[in-house]
Amino acid sequence: MLAAFVATPAPQDPLSVLEVGDRPEPEAREGWTTIQVKAASLNHHDLFSLRGVGLPAEKMPMILGCDAAGIDEDGNEVVVHAVISSPDWRGDETLDPKRSLLSEVHQGTLAERVAVPKRNLLPKPADLSFAEAACLPTAWLTAYRMLFVRSGLRPGQTVLVQGASGGVATALIVLGRAGGYRMWVTGRSEDKRAAALALGADQAFETGARLPERVDGVMETVGEATWSHSVKSLKPGGVLVTSGATTGFNPGAELNRIFFTQLSVVGSTMGTRAELESLIQLCSVTGVRPLIDVELPLSEAREGFERMLEGRTAGKIVFTV
Repeated sequence: MLAAFVATPAPQDPLSVLEVGDRPEPEAREGWTTIQVKAASLNHHDLFSLRGVGLPAEKMPMILGCDAAGIDEDGNEVVVHAVISSPDWRGDETLDPKRSLLSEVHQGTLAERVAVPKRNLLPKPADLSFAEAACLPTAWLTAYRMLFVRSGLRPGQTVLVQGASGGVATALIVLGRAGGYRMWVTGRSEDKRAAALALGADQAFETGARLPERVDGVMETVGEATWSHSVKSLKPGGVLVTSGATTGFNPGAELNRIFFTQLSVVGSTMGTRAELESLIQLCSVTGVRPLIDVELPLSEAREGFERMLEGRTAGKIVFTV
């Protein structure tokens, strides 16, 4: 079957090891099933995998991809929850010490078919397209958990999103607007800031700009490049929720400001199956939809990876099968 995969890591030149070609058909073990993939979305996690981050060479060749929507063996339209917990784990899957994502231990979703645990499937509503549904399990679920589960923020408060154009950032803007928050964003270019305003952001600023006032919360996925600005932008008692670090994992800690102004720094990772179910329902009830930057056939996966690596994104990149 056709798949996008990696056979050897390349920390400095990730696109050099991206392969698009034939891979073996998946085999479903007990309690698992196979899904005919109709759409799968791209995440920074996939670029990290090409570099070998979180994916050791002994696990390769590995089909990339965490997210998918498709058709199960009974003909049902489904969305795949990407967090694979231990068979005997109960409760919040993201807290399982042995959890993984698809494409870390088990083959991923950038393929014509993928094997997943049956418990990881949720019904896809008819009003969501396969491409829209495929955007939800990683970027949109991450944003949902950051804002509605982990932040403790209330509607009406001001939230700053660092980086205006990525998948999680655009999800935060749309979800925050729907949830009644005042959403501010930063962006590196005028075009990215304008796109964020069109999505529903209240104000957009240049990266690192001094804000008109301090904010109640910051949603941080950029890491090293924006961390200091994030901490300095918070009101006393504010909260910074971090779920990633696309520019590096070694920020200036700003510990003096954190303890002196009593800030909260909260980690957030992906989301649970129950939270994904709530997110799908929220999309159906409110009519909000993921912003899709581009849809490409899986055979043209390299173009999508290039767009993400170069920062040429305005929403999610989706591969259709």
